[in-house]
Amino acid sequence: MSKPMVAIVGRPNVGKSSFFNYLIGRRVSIVEDTPGVTRDRIYEDVEWNGRIFSLVDTGGLEPDSTDTIPMQMRRQAEMALDLADVIIFMVDAKTGMTADDESIATMLRKVGKPVVLVVNKVDNIGEPPAEVYEFYNLGLGDFLTVSAAHGLGIGEVLDAVYEYFPEADEEEDEKELIKVAVIGKPNAGKSSLINKILGEERVIVSNIPGTTRDAIDTFFEHGEKKYCFIDTAGMRKRGKVTENIERYSVMRSLTAVDRADVVILVVDANQGISEQDSKIAGYAHNQGKAFIVAVNKWDLIEKDSKTMQEFKNKVYEELPFMMYAPVMFISALTGQRVNKLFEMVDYVINQAAFRVPTGMLNDVLAEAIAVQQPPSDKGKRLKIFYMTQIKVKPPTFTIFCNSIKLFHFSYERYIENQLRKSFGFEGTPIVFKIREREEDDRK
Repeated sequence: MSKPMVAIVGRPNVGKSSFFNYLIGRRVSIVEDTPGVTRDRIYEDVEWNGRIFSLVDTGGLEPDSTDTIPMQMRRQAEMALDLADVIIFMVDAKTGMTADDESIATMLRKVGKPVVLVVNKVDNIGEPPAEVYEFYNLGLGDFLTVSAAHGLGIGEVLDAVYEYFPEADEEEDEKELIKVAVIGKPNAGKSSLINKILGEERVIVSNIPGTTRDAIDTFFEHGEKKYCFIDTAGMRKRGKVTENIERYSVMRSLTAVDRADVVILVVDANQGISEQDSKIAGYAHNQGKAFIVAVNKWDLIEKDSKTMQEFKNKVYEELPFMMYAPVMFISALTGQRVNKLFEMVDYVINQAAFRVPTGMLNDVLAEAIAVQQPPSDKGKRLKIFYMTQIKVKPPTFTIFCNSIKLFHFSYERYIENQLRKSFGFEGTPIVFKIREREEDDRK
């Protein structure tokens, strides 16, 4: 089932980010070193009592911000809260209850979701100071006190949040559902593509970037299979993500990638692969998702016999970590190759779920080693003992060798290429886990 999501809300400077950083075990910088990705770290996975949940750092709610209408502030808050199963409402013991706190509390009561009221900056163990009891006036019931800076009271907050999580088996039927996230920059044609696949106007289409603010789930049955197409808000370049509402849209798109079995990156043929497309693709690659690049508006391109291959080469130049991803040329407007794209979704999900018998796997490994000897350093050569597949979606392999240090990335890539040559794995990343073992320990 989907991971529960917990949103931390409150006005600015109450300590939400300090609380967030303490829970995930480290300070989170703005950039992350993953293939092709630089993104805001708005949410992180946290484990408590054996359950993994997503913790969302929403940023401050400012009723008196430069957003001229209160409805804009309300909309921003609603988008953050709409994602959450449980809400942590954080207030500040040092400054006491404010009018903004009361406004946010009123909003939360109308949302109708579980709220855990947390009073931060209570830095002493024992009975809290008398002034914190004024927070009962918010009308949200009992509160918990914490010091995010010193890590006091954090466990009690997590216990309270955990009590509101949905049962782990509530969505067992989702196993039969193939979830497809359709992502890409605004105006690339994501909604038009889904409408063409479904054969009806199920998603609003507009030429104004940002029409699709939310991730919209559309369910569809084809033959005996059930699909859920997730139409995400377009991801803008970082410099244009100026409103909180856009930050929440980016977060919703990343959440859609997390939920998906297959990700379709829709690219505007007139613009090609952009830096932002690369970032989106890099995040999906890092999450191990099956992946398809759909070059839309191909009907508008003047072309000859070489145009398609030249464009495909440019795609791989921009996405060098995704040479495995099929590139399809479509037109959501005319329907050109849209049916083939639908077939490709089935194909790549089967590729991602393919499991290779251990014996066959090691036959390919032995042949690969015979053709190209493993690297050596200072007289010591890498020895690879055997390999086994430990999971699918994405295909994940454990390789046992005598020295992890000698297992250069270039040789790992060579082994990956041999697996793809022998077994396909088109449209899916391959993950290797290298384990060190003495030769005498082989089984």
